[in-house]
Amino acid sequence: MLDALRLLALVPFLTIVAGCATSERPPSAEIVMEEFRVASDPGIEIYVRNKHPSGMNRFSGGKTVLFVHGATYPSEAYFDLRVGGTSWMEYIARQGYDVYLLDVRGYGKSTRPPQMDKRPEDSPPFAGAAEAIRDVDAVVDFIRKRRGIDKLNLLGHSWGTAVFQNYTSRHNEKVDKLVLYAPVWIRQTPSLVQAGAGPLGAYRSVTMAQAKERWLTGVAEGKKADLIPPGWFEAWAAAMLASDPVGARQTPPVLRAPNGVVEDGLRNRATSQMDWNPEEIRVPVLLIKAEWDQDTPAYMAQALFPKLVNAPYKRYVELGEGTHSIVLEKNRMNLFREVQLFLDEKNERAE
Repeated sequence: MLDALRLLALVPFLTIVAGCATSERPPSAEIVMEEFRVASDPGIEIYVRNKHPSGMNRFSGGKTVLFVHGATYPSEAYFDLRVGGTSWMEYIARQGYDVYLLDVRGYGKSTRPPQMDKRPEDSPPFAGAAEAIRDVDAVVDFIRKRRGIDKLNLLGHSWGTAVFQNYTSRHNEKVDKLVLYAPVWIRQTPSLVQAGAGPLGAYRSVTMAQAKERWLTGVAEGKKADLIPPGWFEAWAAAMLASDPVGARQTPPVLRAPNGVVEDGLRNRATSQMDWNPEEIRVPVLLIKAEWDQDTPAYMAQALFPKLVNAPYKRYVELGEGTHSIVLEKNRMNLFREVQLFLDEKNERAE
């Protein structure tokens, strides 16, 4: 009944939230941060960050969240960048949640495999879906054991939504709810990810100028000036370059990212199929994106949504006046609130 009321008078299964800036701040609470390195494959350690309210001593799967990043940028400089007084990770923690993020191998503070010490053309792509799923499973099991819980909520962005869809289809028993922010499905249009010309190498390098150009793709000229609040892009760029000291020393400075995701995407597009079946996802699912997102266009979410036939309930929300990176834009509170609403609902509805 709740979803039916929220969707009344709109196109089927689509909620559109108009863009509006807000100065709302989450409730104040002291937040504790812990950092870990979790063993995955031999020689691979995955960086994990945890934030939760001080004094929290009771844990449940419904109140536990794990973030994973997209194809290019590591989690900690995206989900836990404190701009406007808080990060998304802290916002959720202040609602009484135990919140984690991870970096897949080759990203951020996780192990950089030896391929990244060579020229990209000297090695094939790595850190594709199969490796990412092993990294995720190691971290999920670490959290489950650490907190004595059976399940947790997964929140992925962009390529991370593909990783988490694939993972959930294999491990529904470990997942409470699935949040897909900028959901990925079979691509019909060229990718904006910078892969370079010629055969794919092990990794690609992205300058901050390229990153900003990609960020603003699809935004009308008259909307660009105030989309990202003053200083936020600069703070994000500094955090990104700090996550890759080797790339940051180049001229111009770059962020290096594994090309396994690019290789997976090219294969999926060529075969017109994914490596998992959405029908095998049996947990509640939220698909949420912004209207100006050119990295994961609306046709992806619209094609994926009807395939989630075994989700106990599902929702598709489109946010006005935002891009693929709305998490760091003036309308980000719309994203925060819609995701929080979904997380806070009891996972027991059948109506």
